[in-house]
Amino acid sequence: MSTTTDGATAAPPPARTDPYALRAEDARPAPETFRGRLRHLGPGLVLSAAVVGSGELITTTSLGAKAGFALLWLVIVSTAVKVWVQMELARWTILNGRPALDGFRDVGPRIGRLSWINWLWIGMDFAKMFQRGGIIGGTAAACSILLPIHGGALSTSSLTIWAIIVTGAAILILQTGKYPVVERVEIVGITLKTIITFGLALALPFTAFGYGPEQFADGLSFQIPAGTVGIALAMFGITGVGADEMTTYTYWCLEKGYARWTGPDDGSEQRARRAEGWLKVMRLDVGVSWVVCTICTLSFYVIGASVLHPQGLVPEGNDMITTLSHIYTDTLGPWAEYLFLGGAIAVLFSVTVASSASVPRLWTNTLGLLGVIDWKDMRVRTRTIRILTCCLPPVWMCIFLWVQSPVLMVQIGGIGGGIFLLAVVVAVWRLRYTGVPPRFRANPWLTAALVLSSVAIAFLGVYGVLDTLELTPGS
Repeated sequence: MSTTTDGATAAPPPARTDPYALRAEDARPAPETFRGRLRHLGPGLVLSAAVVGSGELITTTSLGAKAGFALLWLVIVSTAVKVWVQMELARWTILNGRPALDGFRDVGPRIGRLSWINWLWIGMDFAKMFQRGGIIGGTAAACSILLPIHGGALSTSSLTIWAIIVTGAAILILQTGKYPVVERVEIVGITLKTIITFGLALALPFTAFGYGPEQFADGLSFQIPAGTVGIALAMFGITGVGADEMTTYTYWCLEKGYARWTGPDDGSEQRARRAEGWLKVMRLDVGVSWVVCTICTLSFYVIGASVLHPQGLVPEGNDMITTLSHIYTDTLGPWAEYLFLGGAIAVLFSVTVASSASVPRLWTNTLGLLGVIDWKDMRVRTRTIRILTCCLPPVWMCIFLWVQSPVLMVQIGGIGGGIFLLAVVVAVWRLRYTGVPPRFRANPWLTAALVLSSVAIAFLGVYGVLDTLELTPGS
C-alpha cells in the first residue's frame, strides 16, 4: 500500500484479469442486438489476418498460375468447408473455458502425458516452422527488392539483413504480449489486404488480362488437372481456416473474453442464457472472418489464373516476389511494382506478427500439459509466452536462410496442416459429445453443416493420401 500527498492510503493497482480463468464476478450478459454483437468481434479478424497471407498470396496465387481457373471450385470448398469445425471447437472452448490443446488431451489414447493428437500437433508445428520461415523470407525478399541493402536485390546478404529486421520488428511489436495489441495491429492489416486485393481482382476485366463467365464455368467443373495435385493439397491445407488456425482461434476467444463473460458452469438457467448469447457473438465473429477469407482467397486465385497462367509464370524460389509482381506491372504498368511490394510486405508481415503472437501461446500450453510449467499461474504463463515470442521467430528465420525457397516452405507447412486437420475433426466430434450439453448441440442445421464439413475434409484427405501413393515410384 502507498500513501497520497494528503496522507490517505492509496489503493493498489487492479490486478490484471486472467483470461484463462472463469470467475463468477467476471460474468456479463451478451449483447442482444446485431450492432452490439459487432462491437465484440475481434478473434475472427485476428485469425483472418493470419490466414490471408502465405496461403493466399503465395500458394493460392501459385495454384492459379499453374492450373488456371480449373481449380476455382477447390478454393471455394477450402474456405467454406472448415468453418463449421472451427465453430464447433470454439463452442466447446467457450462452454468449458479451456483452450483446444487442453481439450485434445482428453481424446485418447494417450502417449505419456499427452494425447496422440497433441503429439501430432507438435509434429505438425515443426512442419509449420518451414511455412513461417517462408513467410519471413517472402517479406524479406519484398523488402530487399524495394530497398536493397548490400549486394543487390535478392542477394544472400540483403535477404539476411532484411530477414533479421523483419523478425526483430515482429518481436518488438509483441513485447507486451497483450491480446488488444495483436487485435489492433491485425484488424488494420486485414482491412488493407481486403481492399487492395479485391479491388485489383475487380479491375482485371478492364485490362488485357480480363476474365469472363466461361472461365468461371470451367473453374466450377470439379476437376483436378494433372500435375496440380500436390499444390492443390497444400492449398486445401493452408487456405481458409487451417487446423492450426482453428486451434489458435480458441485461445483468441478466451483472451477476448467470450468464456470469461459466460462465467463458470453453475448449472443455472442464467448461465445457460449467457452462454447462448456469447455463442451467437462467436458465430457472427466466425461468419465475418469467413467472408473476409473467401473474398481474399478468391481474389488471389483469380489474379494468378488471369495474369500469371496465360504467361506461363509460376512463382518459385526467391524469385517468387519478382514473379508475383507481374500481377501489378502487367496490368497497371511498371510503376505498380512499388504498389505490389508495399502490399506484399503488409500482407506477409502481418502474418508473421500473428504467428509470433499465437504460436508461443500454444507451445506454452503444451509445456503446461507436459508439466514443465504451471499453465494456470498467470505470471509464469505470461513470462513463458514472452520468452518464446523472442526465441521462436529467429528459429523460423534461420530455417528460411537455410532453405531459401518460400513457395516450397509454405507448401510443406500446408501439407502438414492438412494432415493435422483430419485429427482435429476426430477431436471435435469426441469433444462435442463429452463436453457440450445437449441443449447447445440441438440445432439440426449446425449439426448437418458439421457432418458435411467433416465428410468433405475426410474425403479430400484420403484422396490426397491415395493419390500421393500412386505417384510414389515403386508403389
